[in-house]
Amino acid sequence: MNLDIGALSLALAVFLLLNLGAALWRAARGPTPADRMLAALLFGSTGVAILVLLAFAGGHPALIDVALTLALLAAISGIAFAQRAWQKPGEEDDAA
Repeated sequence: MNLDIGALSLALAVFLLLNLGAALWRAARGPTPADRMLAALLFGSTGVAILVLLAFAGGHPALIDVALTLALLAAISGIAFAQRAWQKPGEEDDAA
């Protein structure tokens, strides 16, 4: 049996894209801001996986740079959300 790795990578990328549809539904319907933030982090991590699979399947190494940038932005947004969410109600922002 001959397995084409490029076709398998594309199939996995499509499957992950369908998972992003579920995350979009959760982000739109999420009852709390934390649910919406977790969905946004899912967008980041799944987007990175899709870009890496497409880079491998299509032979475009520049997509890996885009994936790394997306991973960095997703991590920074998660940290920023956690910092804002864990503030006590009376605390002021240091950014002011």
